[in-house]
Amino acid sequence: MSSSSPLKKFGIWGNTDKEKFWDLLGPILDWSKKNFLEAFITTRINDNHHKKFSHEPKIIESAEDFNKLDFLIALGGDGTILSAARAVGSRQIPIIGIHLGELGFLAEVTIDEMFSRLDQIAKGDFSTQPRMTLKATLSKNGTNKIFHALNDFVIDRGKSQRIINLELYAGNNFISAYKSDGLIISTPTGSTAYSLSAGGPILMPKLSAIAVTPLSPHTLSLRPIVLPDDQVVEIRSLEQGEIAFAVDGQVSEHFNRDTKVIIEKSSYSINMINFPDSNYFHTLNLKMGWGKRGGV
Repeated sequence: MSSSSPLKKFGIWGNTDKEKFWDLLGPILDWSKKNFLEAFITTRINDNHHKKFSHEPKIIESAEDFNKLDFLIALGGDGTILSAARAVGSRQIPIIGIHLGELGFLAEVTIDEMFSRLDQIAKGDFSTQPRMTLKATLSKNGTNKIFHALNDFVIDRGKSQRIINLELYAGNNFISAYKSDGLIISTPTGSTAYSLSAGGPILMPKLSAIAVTPLSPHTLSLRPIVLPDDQVVEIRSLEQGEIAFAVDGQVSEHFNRDTKVIIEKSSYSINMINFPDSNYFHTLNLKMGWGKRGGV
């Protein structure tokens, strides 16, 4: 499957705290000039770079500038991909992740293969895979706060050492009460992140479903559950004080028993770039040790 129209412009999003990012920025800009592509960088990158490049990029000065891009290169780890996804939002800009850290599951492309993969993109030899996102609405006193997550929403006890009491509903149907450290509500993409560490199921990214994984539940009978994507999930706190709410591990909020928390499928997905030889199971095996036995 190939891109149907020629690519002209792309953006660069990256973890500017990593020295490797700065080592690669110049060569990527040179590559863009060689392939007659117009490069854009974020204001954060522009404010922190102190080198002169042979090919000076344009600047992404506002969220609307993302609409100019044909694709976005995210250089870093999975956290970089997640922040890029929030920036892109509903604009459907395809994202390619270049892995710079120790473990990158979303950022599948390594530095060694980066330019061969970018050449494939320039030729249109790629496809895009839509990744489901979740929407959370926190309502209190007539005020709504809305969040979107590519990986997960996590409700936990925060700084407290106590077990918290939560109730989970799907529509008007009561699912269960949880005495635990919290709950993870994840997408299929997020199923291999925190949810997996907590004993949750692995869901292929192509699926459209919602996984609910309890954190250290105070009973053996409370297991993870997978719900269809048309379910509207409500979490009710039975606690007197505030508990923590995190979005993709990067945005934090708090809520209490007077707050209505609704989680549902978002109206948009995030497009991740795939290649003809992409293999999800190979990635599971390589990066997660899927199917390997100890000592083998």
